[in-house]
Amino acid sequence: MPATLSSVSNTVDKEFQSPLLPPGDESLPEKLCVDEMLQSYCGEFGRWQLKHFVLTSLAWALEAFHTMIMIFADREPEWRCLDGAAGLGCDPAAKSVCKFEPGSWEWVEGMSSSTVAEWGLVCGDKYKVGLVQAVFFAGCMFGAGIFGHLSDSFLGRKGSLIVVCILNSIFGTLTAFSPNYTAYFILRFLTGCSTGGVGLCAFVLATEPVGPSMRGAAGMSTFYFFSTGIAVLSGIAYIFPTWRDLYIASSIPSLLLLVFVLPFISESPRWYLVRGRIKEAMKIMSTIATSNGNSLPRRVSLALDEESSSSSFNNSTEDKDAVTGSLVDVIRSPITRTRLVLAIIINLLCSVVYYGLSLNVVNLETNLYLNVILNSVAEMPAFMITAMLLDKLGRKPLTIGTLWFSGFFCFIGSLMTNNGVWKGVKMVCGILGIFGMAGTYNLLFIYTAELFPTVVRNAALGSATQAAQMGAILAPVIVVLGGSWPFALFSLCGIVGGLFAFCLPETLNQPLYDTLNGMEAAVEKNVNTDNTTV
Repeated sequence: MPATLSSVSNTVDKEFQSPLLPPGDESLPEKLCVDEMLQSYCGEFGRWQLKHFVLTSLAWALEAFHTMIMIFADREPEWRCLDGAAGLGCDPAAKSVCKFEPGSWEWVEGMSSSTVAEWGLVCGDKYKVGLVQAVFFAGCMFGAGIFGHLSDSFLGRKGSLIVVCILNSIFGTLTAFSPNYTAYFILRFLTGCSTGGVGLCAFVLATEPVGPSMRGAAGMSTFYFFSTGIAVLSGIAYIFPTWRDLYIASSIPSLLLLVFVLPFISESPRWYLVRGRIKEAMKIMSTIATSNGNSLPRRVSLALDEESSSSSFNNSTEDKDAVTGSLVDVIRSPITRTRLVLAIIINLLCSVVYYGLSLNVVNLETNLYLNVILNSVAEMPAFMITAMLLDKLGRKPLTIGTLWFSGFFCFIGSLMTNNGVWKGVKMVCGILGIFGMAGTYNLLFIYTAELFPTVVRNAALGSATQAAQMGAILAPVIVVLGGSWPFALFSLCGIVGGLFAFCLPETLNQPLYDTLNGMEAAVEKNVNTDNTTV
């Protein structure tokens, strides 16, 4: 975890006061944007940011619970032939029960072990399991768009996170009492709607108060919480082997986060700023400085980036009209429109490969609980390496590199057969493909967030997340093709995604812009200076 950064030691008062210059004070007033204030006075990643980051990122574990629970709740349990059922055609060596007579076999763990066992989702009804998985991700896609807009508008980042935690605890618990498949189908869609906003809101809320030099490492670290959540879920599933108990046990943490964690999390000062609530934004910035052992001088005032760069100065902390934005504004601006299209394409392609390869690894004939833990642990080195290289290589080269790394090994895997030693080589290629794409998936959250200004950041990130959920829906369809087709298509997705990433601008050490006007002015200046990619 990044160490606490010291900032300018300029102790005037421990509490923020109205920045009125006393007579005779030779210092000039300063109007700074959030990044400038963090760098100069508050500290980019101190005690306050560390506490805020950890508490907020706990929500990622909850997203893992509600997403990956399908591995255990919708699994096909082991079965066995009943005594004396040999005459009915039951063969213990068979891989499927579809040809057996009813009453000749039973589920080893009982009917309550999974939805498949309870509702008989095998043979002709096996497609219903995949349908529930698809509808959950469809709900995530729908919810990401809704909560992306709400968190940018009147609800805010924290308010939206509170709402999705409430909905997750309600829908998750109700799922445990589903009387039939139809009710289960509907409740999984609703759970997906709320889950789609969890990581989105938590990520932006956790990283917006972090300074530019530490934001990349902080953003990459959020995914450790997601992988840890998958591992913890495996333990919960082992303790609660029936699917109804598992849904209740995995929904309780959402309520615990709501009661014991979220009250101690602050709203984003950037959101307060763009909503015109200057006093509340300055109060949080003062708290950050004090907690980090620094202080804000009286002459310092917080302003939007387009105001802090202007020649006129109005050093007022009075609340102003909110600066709002929506997805329509993103599309209206040529700069953000291009970035949005590229982000959507790359996120979709990345998700197809990530979820598609993950399905192949999970289907290994090993202990299910141990297998899920190992899969979650295997992703962590990718997170660590990309976090280490993020601020050295930059966002753009690392995105291209990880996409092509995964695409290359998927291509090698497509050339392998399922016979002899080549079967093992193909498995290794799949693991390396997941390794590369896990790094890309992690990186894209911080990269996408940095491509858009505060007023539309969550709306744009929500659209990219929706595209990723669409990729998750498509992944099982590709896996069903069998043979060499999945690896070949995953390879194509990785290579094409890397080509599209060439068109994105680099955001390393660039400020997080607050408004569209501020971003457009800065991009226009850069283009006129050195013809950089916009």
